[in-house]
Amino acid sequence: MPGYTDNKDDYLKRLRRIEGQVRGIAKMVDEDKYCIDILTQVSAATKALQSVALGLLEEHLGGCVVDAARAGGPEADAKVKEAAEAIARLVRS
Repeated sequence: MPGYTDNKDDYLKRLRRIEGQVRGIAKMVDEDKYCIDILTQVSAATKALQSVALGLLEEHLGGCVVDAARAGGPEADAKVKEAAEAIARLVRS
């Protein structure tokens, strides 16, 4: 079971809100709104997605990675490597 299961509804609510933000950005482009206003909204949506990503990462580290580390062996190494790669992707984005 994924580590975020207890907060699934909260994540879905946040993602729906972000989806609405992105639709609003598309509408702004369609209506030829001012570039800086659009960029401001893109920045807000990006920050909201980053917040979701950090929450999911925290739950993954606190659940899946900790459980695997307690079990030890190759699974622990794989989970740590997987988490490090996810962090690297987030840092690059």
